[in-house]
Amino acid sequence: MGVPIYATTGQRVWYYGFRVICGLIFFFLIAPILVIIPLSFNAEDFFTFTPEMLALSPEGYSLKHYEDFFTNPDWQQALRNSLLIAPVATLLSVSLGTLAAIGLSQPHVPGRQVIMAILISPMIVPLIISAAGMYFFYSRIGLQGTYWGVVLAHAALGIPFVIITVTATLVGFDRSLTRASAKLGADPVRTFFKVQMPLILPGVISGALFAFITSFDEVVVVLFVGSSQQKTLPWQMFTGLREQISPTILAVATILVTISIVLLATVEILRRRSERLRGMSPG
Repeated sequence: MGVPIYATTGQRVWYYGFRVICGLIFFFLIAPILVIIPLSFNAEDFFTFTPEMLALSPEGYSLKHYEDFFTNPDWQQALRNSLLIAPVATLLSVSLGTLAAIGLSQPHVPGRQVIMAILISPMIVPLIISAAGMYFFYSRIGLQGTYWGVVLAHAALGIPFVIITVTATLVGFDRSLTRASAKLGADPVRTFFKVQMPLILPGVISGALFAFITSFDEVVVVLFVGSSQQKTLPWQMFTGLREQISPTILAVATILVTISIVLLATVEILRRRSERLRGMSPG
């Protein structure tokens, strides 16, 4: 809407200064991504812009790094592992996180604030500490270095995201609907799937997307809990940076950025849909 004509000089300075500050912060956050994407099309095996690229010459650009990703058996095995681990971890996160959010949303649950703080603690505790704790715990129960060990570890990291998004959705939930369903003879399971789930579904899906991104991009925990048989895509990227400098890493990073943008756009669409369903924004 712009600055109103009656605004003072200080208000005008703050209006434009605030936008400049936001622009600088946005540039600071997005600049590394903007550098990686064009470098992934480098025709040479360099991590820098070549003279041909700076001159926008077609000879300076190539898809060979993407071709290497889709043909190299090491990268493909890492991709398969990520696709085998992330969906299962997401399913566990959504199932347990949704049930926990619904339970903690009941006002009669004793100590629910403390329980909530414990459940979302993986978001607060430094990841290296969580990874070390999981390593010692899983090694004692025989899950260290196994597929299910990595899945359970990633599920533990994804559950807080599901709890937060579902709890936010339940804030505007009308509990008289569940009482009406019970009076009409529906059992709790039928009430959940027929009444609650359709209304909280945007929050559940948003939490699932965040849990999937967390599992798909996670590298620290899998280094502690997993083995060479569970080498995921981020693990392969970390290994590539440490052992051999391959520009294929830039191509993989660009693919992951694209996937993240698509998922985050989906989350925003679901958020707006949830607000419309609860009457918080115009249709």
